[in-house]
Amino acid sequence: MLARTSSAGLDILELEEQADASSNQVHLPPIYPEWLGDRLFAHTHGCRFNYVVGEMARGIATTRMVVEAVRAGCVGFYGSAGLSPDVIEAGLKEIKSQLTPDQTAWGANLIHSPQQPGYEARVVDLFLAQGVKRVSASAFMKLSVELVRYTAVGLSRAPDGSIRRDNHVFAKVSRTEVAEPFMSPAPAKLLAELVARGAITAEQADLASKVPVAAEITAESDSGGHTDNRPASVLFPSLVLARDRVAARTGVDANSVRIGLAGGVSTPMAVAAAFQMGAAYVLTGSVNQSAVESGLSEAGRRLLAKAGPADMTMAPAADMFEQGVEVQVLKRGTLFAMRGKRLHAIYRSGASYETLSQKDRDWIDDVLGEPFDASWQKTYAFISQANPAEAARAETDGNKRLALVARRYLFMGAQWAREGTPGREMDYQIWCGPAMGVFNEWVKGSFLEPTENRTVRQIAWNLLEGAAQITRAGQLRALGLPVAPTDYTYMPRQFADAE
Repeated sequence: MLARTSSAGLDILELEEQADASSNQVHLPPIYPEWLGDRLFAHTHGCRFNYVVGEMARGIATTRMVVEAVRAGCVGFYGSAGLSPDVIEAGLKEIKSQLTPDQTAWGANLIHSPQQPGYEARVVDLFLAQGVKRVSASAFMKLSVELVRYTAVGLSRAPDGSIRRDNHVFAKVSRTEVAEPFMSPAPAKLLAELVARGAITAEQADLASKVPVAAEITAESDSGGHTDNRPASVLFPSLVLARDRVAARTGVDANSVRIGLAGGVSTPMAVAAAFQMGAAYVLTGSVNQSAVESGLSEAGRRLLAKAGPADMTMAPAADMFEQGVEVQVLKRGTLFAMRGKRLHAIYRSGASYETLSQKDRDWIDDVLGEPFDASWQKTYAFISQANPAEAARAETDGNKRLALVARRYLFMGAQWAREGTPGREMDYQIWCGPAMGVFNEWVKGSFLEPTENRTVRQIAWNLLEGAAQITRAGQLRALGLPVAPTDYTYMPRQFADAE
């Protein structure tokens, strides 16, 4: 086992011998990576470690990544956000075909999609039909009726009278006002609506009125993609306090809500710090995007592997372009963010393509890689199916037409990065946060520096093993023993797959 050969149990022997020599007689049991975090989390979800390989949208978290995460003893989420229902269905079937029935520690992503009416309902229908028991809910600013439906249909009474939860929601949040509804029982109005349309039973509605919508809350601090850039040391305590307020107000058991931490989790120090704060689990994202199982192209993964902590910036989000929402992306090696920001500034000025100067029109055509009219025809073909009302408005509103074409460019930036499209390197949209840069600094000179050696298994096990060693050093220091600063340093080592 990984834990039985743990350096967390070996590297501190000298310190213990010093303690014996000074007659302190301090003996501590070894710390194993399995012991970091909430043991009930691992029991509930069937994982060995309290570690989640997070969903990365549009299939960047591939089916292969999910399967390898589960086999490594972690929880894995399929990056189904932004994919069509038929592609998602094929992905779910692929995951199930590669895992045994008792390998349950996996799920898929449900992203709030206000720009695509009906999409959430179709995806939830698919999840229920395919028996997906874990959903990571992201980009939700408030509860949706479909998300409540998913969690409610999985509730039942256990033989001992307790409420059993078969469908688990991991709510990814970065603000307390968004988190509190997930920590609370579902609103009566939404439950009544679901009962009225026959989507859930009256008994399920009654059970849903007694338990939190989500038992797992993922605190998303400064991260890649959509982010509020919240520091983990601020966000996590804020959500803990919010949980206690909700429990006092609603009567739910505060201990029934587990809070994990995501964003900035890319070194053993960060993992140890998260668990020391009380995180039930940690969730990693960008570091897995550079792994061989990632859906990102080899060219994109090489760019990520060169990034430093300051090589990220904010850029307009494709799905919420008009609202001015931004995502955190890789800056080094691309012009995507700069071009996206200029497109948004032109849109905000109220201009349409037709009212711009010839210089600006030429710039837009160059960025698009084709004449604006050709790009609009492709945009219209999609938007007329996904959101007919927006398509109709854009036909008579030039500013709206410009916004939709800009959204397509932003969307394609991520597509080009996934496919490694030649000639489009400057337009790659690669979601990542500063943690990617410090991960690269940590693995420099080790076997994990080359991208071909980066697997979700080796990344996870090294982060956990290092966190165990650092936690051990912290325990000894707390007991008053001399601990050298370098005892908090852990360098990656290659584990055998069977450990």
